[in-house]
Amino acid sequence: MLPAAPDEWTLFEAAHLLRRAGFGGSPDEIKLLHSMGRHRAVESLLAPSEPVDAFPLPAWANREQAVADMRERLQQFQETRRATRDMTAEQAERFRRQSQQQAQQENRRHGLEGQGWWFRRMLKTRAPLREKMVLFWHDHFATSIQKVKQPVLMMIQNELFRKHATGSFKELTHAILKDPAMMLYLDTQTSKKGKPNENFAREVMELFTLGEGNYSEQDIKEAARAFTGYQLNRFNGTVVHEPRQWDGGEKTIFGKTGKFDGDGVIDLIFQQSAASELIPRKLWEYFVAENPPQEGIDALSKSFREADFRIEPLLREIFRSQAFYSEKVIRNQIKSPIQFLVQMLKELELADPPQAYTINAQQQLGQVLFMPPNVAGWDWGKAWINTNTLLTRYNVAGFITKGSQEAAKDAPADDGPMMDMQMDRREALRAGAMQMAERNWVGPDFEKIAPRSLREDPEMLVDALVFRFFQAPLGKKERGAFVEYATSKKGAIFTNKEAGELCHLMLSTPHYQLG
Repeated sequence: MLPAAPDEWTLFEAAHLLRRAGFGGSPDEIKLLHSMGRHRAVESLLAPSEPVDAFPLPAWANREQAVADMRERLQQFQETRRATRDMTAEQAERFRRQSQQQAQQENRRHGLEGQGWWFRRMLKTRAPLREKMVLFWHDHFATSIQKVKQPVLMMIQNELFRKHATGSFKELTHAILKDPAMMLYLDTQTSKKGKPNENFAREVMELFTLGEGNYSEQDIKEAARAFTGYQLNRFNGTVVHEPRQWDGGEKTIFGKTGKFDGDGVIDLIFQQSAASELIPRKLWEYFVAENPPQEGIDALSKSFREADFRIEPLLREIFRSQAFYSEKVIRNQIKSPIQFLVQMLKELELADPPQAYTINAQQQLGQVLFMPPNVAGWDWGKAWINTNTLLTRYNVAGFITKGSQEAAKDAPADDGPMMDMQMDRREALRAGAMQMAERNWVGPDFEKIAPRSLREDPEMLVDALVFRFFQAPLGKKERGAFVEYATSKKGAIFTNKEAGELCHLMLSTPHYQLG
């Protein structure tokens, strides 16, 4: 058990908990959390009152509608085959290409809607830790829409992560074996008796549960045989275990011999000592800091196994620990792009940013929901920041704080036909959505963010904004620069545009990139 922190705590510690166990919040939200006391605040995050189904899925992502759509695609596929029988080869190919393009366009539209739905949920949820854990599982059991191609399957997986967000890691691992998106991503549905595919067998040990060095190549080969026979019906999304395609022979895995199937292998995995070490380490790195002390991981690993691999007790121990609130930990973690975007919007009390812009910003910053770069997920920490992404963060902060007026001033000239030649249709649509977002975005309510009563006193204004954005005292030099800027704008009237410029200045500092 990690040494626990006392129940008494500071406002800055409450802000730290809300940032790490969620996506930050407004000053009022931080003060409310602080008023609960440390232990009650942690419990409020672990057991939120908001139901899991509080945000209705897009119509196409509801299972009943998804099944109906899959059946319709099957019917269209059959009609296409019949329609092309009497065509020439060239005509048939053109007809099939048109049908494929229509399906691809619909999938792209659904994919964007799904990404926007999840981003808005992170922004608006009253269960921030749940969504923070959904993002953790999405990175841990990394699956990309680029290979899966069916957005509805990514949404089904997203709901699976939400259902098990702080529940049993063992149960979630059993469920991910038969998750349609994962089956497509790691080719489980092609693994058959006599021709086992080793992808899932390797990744479930190396990346998902045990970590490198805690299994043998023979364990992988034998486990791959056990993972045969799982079949995905692409037209209704169901997964079955087909006995005729399953290798039912004896396998020896981790020194034990039996006629194991996939679930049997996962049960064997969780009997290994290493199964209780990987997730505590990853959760510590995700919520606390890189390079965790081994004694801390040993303590968490013991707690994790005693809790039968349940996540909630592990998080409770982390968020109540003295180490979590250490000076070396607070405001010393580089924000991921998603954390940067959602936290900034929450701090500016913006609930409905333009979807096209937030997705475009994810692309530029290097973390797009439903699109991790590979099965190992994203690289975190210092990998988020380089010269280009840091400048992009400053530009994103400028757009969010200054709104369409600033965007219009800085917009490039219309290149007309030349631009059309350089873009494919998808890029042109995205560019059009971006231009509309830039024209219509008005920015934050600075009458609320920077009340005029505070604008009469630059130091009070700066201190209020420093708490809003940094939730910690700044050095004399940093604070002085903001006060000097605010003083220079204090004239006959301190305009909202000038308040936006002050906020942009604060958000465009290296210090703001840390949370």
